[in-house]
Amino acid sequence: MLGKGLRIPGRTMQHGKKTGEGHSAMQSWFITGTSSGFGRILTEKLLARGDRVTATLRKPGPLDDLAERYPHALHVALLDVTDTAAVRRAVDDAFARMGRIDVVVNNAGYGLFGAAEELTDEQIGHQIATNIRGSIDVVRAALPHLRAQGGGRVIQISSAGGQLAHPGFSLYHTTKWGIEGFVEAVALEVAPFGIEFTIIEPGATKTKFGEGLVMPEPMAAYDETPVGAMRRGAGGAPFGRQGDAGRSADAIIASVEVKPAPRRLVLGSSAHTRIREALEKRLAELDAQKDIAFAADADE
Repeated sequence: MLGKGLRIPGRTMQHGKKTGEGHSAMQSWFITGTSSGFGRILTEKLLARGDRVTATLRKPGPLDDLAERYPHALHVALLDVTDTAAVRRAVDDAFARMGRIDVVVNNAGYGLFGAAEELTDEQIGHQIATNIRGSIDVVRAALPHLRAQGGGRVIQISSAGGQLAHPGFSLYHTTKWGIEGFVEAVALEVAPFGIEFTIIEPGATKTKFGEGLVMPEPMAAYDETPVGAMRRGAGGAPFGRQGDAGRSADAIIASVEVKPAPRRLVLGSSAHTRIREALEKRLAELDAQKDIAFAADADE
């Protein structure tokens, strides 16, 4: 799953140096959405191995225990990524305080579940503002700093749902497919500056993602449709075997040591299987239309 040569590194405490195979220097991280899930787990693991972290979250409290345990290595900042001006201030402040940030992790986000017809205008707007615009704003705020320091890594938390789709998650998939397109293009733009991107595509994972799902008032018309079946299934069989959040976080951290950066990192056997099936189907459909595509060319 991780690819040849990708393993979890050991640590040293000398910034900017490496000492021995598999051991790297202390790094500085900026992570959004750290109150739970991948953001919280990454923060815990990074602090435990001696890294420095600026962790953002919308409400105070969830990281108080870590702040007490690591007062010099952890800085907690309140941030709602839907506030563009606040994102810029938070990123600028983090770079000013830490001097250098090696890895920026775009993790803030949530799921919106319901048939497209069921969703409210407000729910659609907030999903896009959080999952797409928020991530875009973090990247745009970080790029001038990453260029000035000669490079860095951006980790974009996406989903297996960035390459496939399930009924009822139309807006969630919109945000994941959309942010992956943004990352693909920006990675090409900034590669000359030594800035690299990795898109993380976990499948269903044992986190509190399901508890945070936002769901509109259901319409009876969709009771006996795939949306209704998904609603009654509550994230069971359609998603396959669940991944382990801790092991997934270890893989994300280990990916930072890989050069060049993997453009995508798929996490979980079900995610790998379903993405492969989706890509094979898409490629078969493309190949079947080759004659039609070529016939649409203008005459020379």
